[in-house]
Amino acid sequence: MATPSLHGHAKASSDATEWQARVDLAACFRLVALHGWDDFLATHISARMPGQRDEFLVNPLGLMFEEITASCLVRVRLDGTQVTPSPYGINPAGFTIHSAIHEVRPDAHCVLHLHSDYGTAVSALEAGLQPVTQTAMLVEGDLAYHEYEGVALNLDERPRLQSDLGERHYMLLRNHGTLVTGASVAEAFLRAYTLEKACAAQVRALSMGRPIHPVDDHARRKTHEFAHTLLFSEPNIKFAWEALLRKLERAGSDHAR
Repeated sequence: MATPSLHGHAKASSDATEWQARVDLAACFRLVALHGWDDFLATHISARMPGQRDEFLVNPLGLMFEEITASCLVRVRLDGTQVTPSPYGINPAGFTIHSAIHEVRPDAHCVLHLHSDYGTAVSALEAGLQPVTQTAMLVEGDLAYHEYEGVALNLDERPRLQSDLGERHYMLLRNHGTLVTGASVAEAFLRAYTLEKACAAQVRALSMGRPIHPVDDHARRKTHEFAHTLLFSEPNIKFAWEALLRKLERAGSDHAR
């Protein structure tokens, strides 16, 4: 994997807490690639620097998700200053989106934005995500929408991203893709997994051209409450993340370098 000028630098200059944050974030990139949700050199995942309100780690522009390692991640401030020396810059649209969320959501340790096939397809539907499956009902009460304004190069879009997301953890970027937040990298990945599964099931169900069986409102509320109280509880996130890391290990991932 072609990142020789980056490997080793960050590890040498980082304390153990920062290094673990880098390893976790690099694992998330590899898991997205493993699940086929990446988009060549596009899209981005960020994680707030431990102990820092105004700095976050993000992928360098020019590397595919399957190439990302802990040491090549770029540290950037909310004002756009790139702290980590690197031959690569960062995606300007990625900076707009991720800095917007990290600026106003101290609970959003990780922000994950994708152009996944199913998520992007559902983002383009006027009705958006519908309660077609249990998985969609886990998401729907916590889902926001943001209108498409073109490629996110204008920092003036940030207040609207912030307002539209509010306190929610999922957002469909209309005609563009998906975005999720998490209190940890593990939580953000699991939310992305849940949203993508919901979108995939909806696309497949609607493609059959048959009526969708309705679900009553009480059942929908119960399902959302389960997601809020149990599905993303710390023990569940821990078990799931450990299983995902074992999956990466079996795949021979070298992300932790």
